Amino acid sequence: MRLLFVAQRYGHEVAGGAELHCRQFATRLAERGHDVAAVTSCAVSYVDWADWYPQGVSELDGVEVHRLAVARRRDDRLFASLDHRVVWGRKPVPFHLQREWMRLQGPFLPALGPWLAEHAASYDVVVFFTYLYYTTWAGLPVASGIAPTVLHPTAHDEPALALPLFDTTFRHPTAFAFSTEEERTLVERRFGIRPAHRVVGIGFDLDGHGDGDRFRSRFGLGSDPYLLFVGRIDPGKGSDELFDFFCAFKDRNPGPLRLVVVGEPIKPLPPHPDVVVTGFVDDETKHDAYAGAVALVQPSYFESFSMVLSEAWIHGLPALVQGHCDVLVGQALRSGGGIPYSCFEEFEVAVLRLLDEPRLGRALGHRGRQFVERRYAWDVVMRRYEELLVVARTWPSRRREARQAE
Repeated sequence: MRLLFVAQRYGHEVAGGAELHCRQFATRLAERGHDVAAVTSCAVSYVDWADWYPQGVSELDGVEVHRLAVARRRDDRLFASLDHRVVWGRKPVPFHLQREWMRLQGPFLPALGPWLAEHAASYDVVVFFTYLYYTTWAGLPVASGIAPTVLHPTAHDEPALALPLFDTTFRHPTAFAFSTEEERTLVERRFGIRPAHRVVGIGFDLDGHGDGDRFRSRFGLGSDPYLLFVGRIDPGKGSDELFDFFCAFKDRNPGPLRLVVVGEPIKPLPPHPDVVVTGFVDDETKHDAYAGAVALVQPSYFESFSMVLSEAWIHGLPALVQGHCDVLVGQALRSGGGIPYSCFEEFEVAVLRLLDEPRLGRALGHRGRQFVERRYAWDVVMRRYEELLVVARTWPSRRREARQAE
């Protein structure tokens, strides 16, 4: 098949989860013999959407990448003010403010619509990643009138999803690729739709190896046990709450336990003698961090699928997950590899159990790895995904035939 992916950012230098998810699917489909292209911005950072890559056409891992210039960089102060009014303020919100919020959120690519109008018909399926950004909001209505489309919403129960701005967005796709059962339920409930879909998930390589001793030596951890957080250091990802819970735990339970925080600091954490912040690291160092940890902690309230959770399970690592996030609770319960917590008291009890009962941690981690092997090995995921693409490609003709038969 001839396939086009549309995403807000695309490249090896882009660390975002949804963007990595998009690039992995595109690259693997190209390896499986499909003719794959992507259209995206020239930006690396979602904070300001400044052009970083050169505009034009290039090739990346077998995928033809078309980059469009960002017409207006994001002024974060101006956007923050409007975001507070539109997303978090009193309702209803005038539609012109919602539209301006979308343009300011970006990446603002006014050339995307005309580009899709000219090129979309030459592809069997056009695939969009992430409902939230301008690339999907502005591009999907154009492409859906020309070619079959698939949307990976990467939706979670956040205030932005309730905006009327998105009411029509979710009615355009031919089919949906959901990451979890909880995401499918959320979208169907929010928009009142029963679309063609597959719960595809995200694929993983199962040969993850790490050197915990090397990680400990590099970051001065000695033999101290540590909990591990991997992701953006951002209040929306639960990093502030985790820091507060860990500090409270240490006050009540003195000992050698440390917290290791691996990721890009959007909002840095306060200094603490038992908190080690590594910043963004390469994949080898990340896998070393998994290999040496007692458990992964995933404290995010807003997830459509947690990639770091599956990565930790591949390493046989147990997980503590945010009990207020349906997706994380669902992943933990389906796998048997994690313990949900909904308050500090539950967090404290779970940590103490894992420290006191190493066999419990090993059992949880083993069940988590088995779950990833069954559901998220790349070959399994790609078979589901190619089935969905066939459904999307043939769906318009199926609907025409059904109407003609009536």
